[in-house]
Amino acid sequence: LEKMTDLVAVWEVALSDGVHKIEFEHGTTSGKRVVYVDGKEEIRREWMFKLVGKETFTVGATKTKAAINIDAVSGFAYEYTLEINGKSLKKYMENRLKTTNTWILNLGGTDYRIVLEKDTMDVWCNGQKMETAGEFVEDGTETHFTVADHSCCIKAVSSGKRKEGIIHTLIVDNREIPEAVE
Repeated sequence: LEKMTDLVAVWEVALSDGVHKIEFEHGTTSGKRVVYVDGKEEIRREWMFKLVGKETFTVGATKTKAAINIDAVSGFAYEYTLEINGKSLKKYMENRLKTTNTWILNLGGTDYRIVLEKDTMDVWCNGQKMETAGEFVEDGTETHFTVADHSCCIKAVSSGKRKEGIIHTLIVDNREIPEAVE
């Protein structure tokens, strides 16, 4: 395996199916461009005469659209920006905080990352979309699923405040799990 001598940018992107690492090589003398997602080569272009431009690809099980923009800043200096679903990484992550909840927990020595997509109520655990059963209860809804023989439930309850909206709480084996900040 050749050494990544032209590595110019590395990003970590938290999606529902996991946290993905995106690496970008840009050979400014050869015009080479290589995009790696989770260590796997997705794009390789040799001898690009145009040193600026855009490379588009997908990330993760959900095939999320991603693009790396290459812009000349001055002389031979370049700026690399990552877009996810057409938004800057910063905007995408800010929006994701509003549309998902993430919990990190350890069960029997194994780490689990559980993500709730609030718009679809899909639940992901370590990259797999979970089979869930939803039910209406007196004060809201409960979404039930199982992780490694542990019964899990995401309770959705109105906060009573319009700005806060609905509060989602993960309960595993009758124990409340604090939400993670990614």
